[in-house]
Amino acid sequence: MTKQSETATWWVYFLRCNDKSLYAGVTTDIHRRISEHNNSKLGAKYTRARRPVTLAYLEEADNKSLACKREYQIRHLTKSKKELLVSKYEPK
Repeated sequence: MTKQSETATWWVYFLRCNDKSLYAGVTTDIHRRISEHNNSKLGAKYTRARRPVTLAYLEEADNKSLACKREYQIRHLTKSKKELLVSKYEPK
């Protein structure tokens, strides 16, 4: 295990794409990751075709494993349940 994965805060997120779709992901640096999705080839292929993207939902996870498990859960929600989750999100 790398030092980063042991000490970093992990985040699970939804991005709202330009076509109004949602993209789920995990990261340790949400600002860097959004910039990658919007400005470089490091962003997901899905979001590169749907720029610009904006943060629609963010939640903290204790470690990478839990973040990935949560991402899997929210990725498999129905569209209406994803939209409900996003609508209740209040940035801190």
